Formats: sequence, C-alpha cells, structure tokens
Amino acid sequence: MNKKGIKIAAASALVAIAAVFMSAAKGDDAITKEGTTTVVNTQKLGAKVRGFKGQTPVKIYIKKNKIVKVEALGNRETPKYFAKAKTILSQYEGMPVKKAVKAEVDGVTGATFSCKALKENVKLGLEYYQKNK
Repeated sequence: MNKKGIKIAAASALVAIAAVFMSAAKGDDAITKEGTTTVVNTQKLGAKVRGFKGQTPVKIYIKKNKIVKVEALGNRETPKYFAKAKTILSQYEGMPVKKAVKAEVDGVTGATFSCKALKENVKLGLEYYQKNK
C-alpha cells in the first residue's frame, strides 16, 4: 500500500472510531431536551426490566411536569402481543408526573409480561426524572 492509501485508511479508521464514541455518548444520557420538552429514555435505566422476551424500553416526553406521550422503543417482544401491550402507554398522556408515578394503569389481557415491563419502565423513568430534573 502506498503512502496515500495508508493515509486514507488511517483517516477512515479515525472517523469510524469517532463515530462509535459519539454514538455511545448520545446513548448514555437518560434525560435530554427537545426544545421545551424533556425526554427520558429508559434504555439503560430499565436494562434489567424484562418483558416476555427481553428489554422493553420507552421514551417519556414531559412538558411542564405533565406527560405529553410515552413511546415504546425497539425490543424483541412478539409483535402481535406487543402491539396490544403498548396501547397502555396512552393512558399516561396528560397525567402530571407525580400522579403517573403512582398510577395503576390497566394492563391488556394476553400481553401480561410486556405490560408489566412497560409500566415498570415508565415508573423508573419518571422516578429518575423527579430526582434529576
């Protein structure tokens, strides 16, 4: 390989390494801001919370201490049952954070494990928000 080829390979390697570090840094933040909305990501907070087939992380969007929406993130749950389970997330919309932490949201028949995991992730995320806002 000539000098030009070595320089190009080295530059490519540095770009790849930088990309890995930058993507890791983004994922480390459990709380971020999107304009005036605070977003809590439970990917790491709920790492030990399991549904039927694994993690069921969520993003919780909060504005003025009220939940705007809760969004399910990628997971390995059975799509048919998880589609039912994630319908519970809309029950949190409009709730004040303080009330939502203690809320007993109704689950969905046939998707018990996924529902319990989603509720636990929401609770963890909201408790983290209260401590770190």
